[in-house]
Order: sequence, then structure tokens, then C-alpha cells
Amino acid sequence: STQLVFNVVDLVEKNACNETVILPCIVTNLKENNDSSMHVSWKRQGQVLFSFNGPEQRIYRHESVPSANFLSKSDLSKGIASLRLKNAEATDGNYSCEVTELNREGETKFELRTRMERQFDLVQSIVIAALLVFIIVLCWTQLGVVAFKCETVRKKKKHITIPCSIFTVIAVVAVVLFIQDGSISMNQVGLAFTVLPAGMLMVLQYSIFKLILDDLTHKGYALIAFQTAGYIVAVIGFALSVSACPSILLSVVIAGLVVMAVADLLALVYVYSCK
Repeated sequence: STQLVFNVVDLVEKNACNETVILPCIVTNLKENNDSSMHVSWKRQGQVLFSFNGPEQRIYRHESVPSANFLSKSDLSKGIASLRLKNAEATDGNYSCEVTELNREGETKFELRTRMERQFDLVQSIVIAALLVFIIVLCWTQLGVVAFKCETVRKKKKHITIPCSIFTVIAVVAVVLFIQDGSISMNQVGLAFTVLPAGMLMVLQYSIFKLILDDLTHKGYALIAFQTAGYIVAVIGFALSVSACPSILLSVVIAGLVVMAVADLLALVYVYSCK
């Protein structure tokens, strides 16, 4: 008897941004065009994952692929036995699709492979890392200016130096996780460590101002408010970025960090000008 003929696909690639994966299986020479005369069996590494018994209209799913289903059950009679399942269930490996129509049968095989892709644009990620480093440098520079100008506050600034050091360590870890090529979850953790701990900067800024001023001026409050506004924008950008894959909204995070960096730069000038 004539064997069933398939559209041959050797490799199927997916990435972590895909919510679902489609495993292709298309027969081009069905005669009956009736799913009641068909049997379909999907296997991964030789193990049956999904099968369809046409005469009984019965479907079997392995417990590892509870979401698996035909791409379109109504199109099965047209030869489309492609399978759709959730990304997490579609593990890398060798897959096969066996189709039987009455006394004719055939099989197609392919490899499923995960293509590593960044959720966040590399150039924008580098810009964010550079802004974070710049903000940290400005923070330490302010402490240096305070220590240089005010001999009496050197002992007092210890309680500021410690959180500033902690923030610096967190920032280094964040940059490593955020910049490196790795899993999307690690990149998201890196972005979280980049943006969320930056809220410490407002407290640090207030503490630095209080080291040199008994009463904070309107300029000081305005600078802290400016910095806070930048932080809010960065947090909004973070929330928008991690919810999209791939993300195209890192520019919002960058805008927030730019505002914070400008605020820190103005704060440095303010600290330097205080007598």
C-alpha cells in the first residue's frame, strides 16, 4: 500500500518567550479525509505523549503534557495532525508523529530545540547598568565631599556608609545577572535588583543632607522629590518590562534612572555648595 507522505521538518525551535509550542505534523496524501479512519501517535524520545484513536474518538495524554491537543481537531481530516502544548511541557528532544489511515501509515521526525534569546535588549541593558554605576559613584562622591568638608561628621557618616555599601554590592550582583546571557528568569531577577533597591537612595540622600544641614532647605526637598519621581518612573518601567517578552519598554526604566542620575548630580553640586 502507498505510504503516507508528510511535509518534512527537521528542526523546530522555540524560545522562552513562547507561551505555547506547535509541533508540526502534516500529511499531504490522505484519501479518506475522515478522522474516524485515522490513528495518530505522538512520541518524545520513543515514549508516547499523545495519541488519538479515530474509530473510538478517544484521546490519550501523558501526565507530563496535560495541555497537549490538536492544533485544530476539525482539520485532522485534512491531514493536519499538528500538536499544540504549553512551552514548559515541550522539553527539548526528538519527537515523532505517526499517522495511520486504514491500511496506510507513515511517520515524520524532528528535533525540538530551545533557542536562547534575551528578554531585554543588550544595548539598553548596558545603558541601564552604566546609569546604575554612575548613580553609585555619585552617592560615594557625596559622602567623600561631606567627609572632606566637615571634619565633625566623619564619625556620624558610618550609618550611611554601611547601607551605601550594601546597595553597591546589590548593584554589582544585579549588573552581573542582568547583563549576562542566561535564562530569562535570571535577567528578570537582575532587573529587579537593579531597580527596586534604588529606593534606598532617597533615604541615603536625605541622610547625607542631614549630615551637613540642621534644617533641610526647599532645594533639598525638591531634589529628593525629583529623585523619587525618577524612581517611580523606573519602577513602572520595570513592571511593564518583565510582563512583556521580549520587552520593548526598557526605555521607561532608562528614563527613570536618568532622572535619578540627574537628581544625584544636582545633589552633589548642592552638597558641595553648602557651607
